[in-house]
Amino acid sequence: MSEFFLHSFNVLSHGLIGYIVPFLFVLTIVVFFHELGHFLVARWAGVKVLTFSLGFGPELAGFNDRHGTRWKISAIPLGGYVKFFGDESEASTPSPELLANMTDEERKGSFHFKKVAPRAAIVAAGPIANFILAIVIFTCMFAYYGKPSMTARVDRIEAGSAAAAAGFEAGDIVTAIDGKAIETFPEMQQIVSTRAGEALTFTVKRGDAMLTLRGTPELKEVPDMFGNISRRGVLGITRQPVAGEIMNQPVKPATALWLGVEQTWFVIDQTLSYVGNIFRGRASADQIGGVVRIAQISGQVATLGLVPLLELAAKLSISIGLLNLFPVPLLDGGHLMFYAVEAARGRPLSERAQEMGFRIGLGLVLMLMVFATYNDILHLAAS
Repeated sequence: MSEFFLHSFNVLSHGLIGYIVPFLFVLTIVVFFHELGHFLVARWAGVKVLTFSLGFGPELAGFNDRHGTRWKISAIPLGGYVKFFGDESEASTPSPELLANMTDEERKGSFHFKKVAPRAAIVAAGPIANFILAIVIFTCMFAYYGKPSMTARVDRIEAGSAAAAAGFEAGDIVTAIDGKAIETFPEMQQIVSTRAGEALTFTVKRGDAMLTLRGTPELKEVPDMFGNISRRGVLGITRQPVAGEIMNQPVKPATALWLGVEQTWFVIDQTLSYVGNIFRGRASADQIGGVVRIAQISGQVATLGLVPLLELAAKLSISIGLLNLFPVPLLDGGHLMFYAVEAARGRPLSERAQEMGFRIGLGLVLMLMVFATYNDILHLAAS
């Protein structure tokens, strides 16, 4: 057992700086825009913002703006928060004593005395900002690099694979999957990778004929260029670019924006499908990673350059946006759940009920963190 933890420590400590700097770069961008969403909508709604913090714990550096908000960088760089007037903690739990002693003028600037709609808008603005950030990053990438234009042609079929069983032949061109038009090979890969174990209907052009084939992607462990193992659906089809083939097609800004939205939605759909498959028993939860895994991947991706690192930031931004929308007290989604109940009842839940909800939410979040860290340790030990 001691050798197990020693190996994990050696893997983690090797190139630690190479992990930490890219990790902090990615996380800071994502957290900043999340909290900026809360901040901007709060200002628009007339709420007084006391603190805008990147990180938790003791303050390392900061300044006060002309509205009295303290902008600061804190010692523990694993998140951030915006604290409103009337909050008791960084989780926006109200301070009963402070709220009870507020004057009518002070109540106008307090988050907790706003109507349900403004409060919900402020809370939802954080995750929405995460999605907008991802759209912007993806849009810039499509605008600069263009859209992949490699047709979904089958060049080689792995013996005994799902593609071979489905009747694919070299030279086939996939034009649609389950009725959805397919223009490029990467599009086909994206769909197949998330549909392991599901029977798919492929519309295929073979010479001058159009055929319909049925195939079921197999769930396999696939290593990436860094040796990291992930489980995804595989057909067993290979595409080999030929000399002179155009890999990317330039697109107009409006098209780049639409592609950015599509890519963001794909990541959202892929993530939700994975979570749903865990509960249905179709996927393993060992792919859930935590801070250590994100740091490791950030360091690896950083070796490829700034653009891949920004792409990772976009995907992480989507993940954090989705996570915060889960209806778990303590997260943004938990607050939105409380506001929905308040809107339906015409009055908020009792302080006791909300307090119990936050305790349950804290427990769930801590359990998720422990589970993700456990997965990270196993992943490091296996690498």
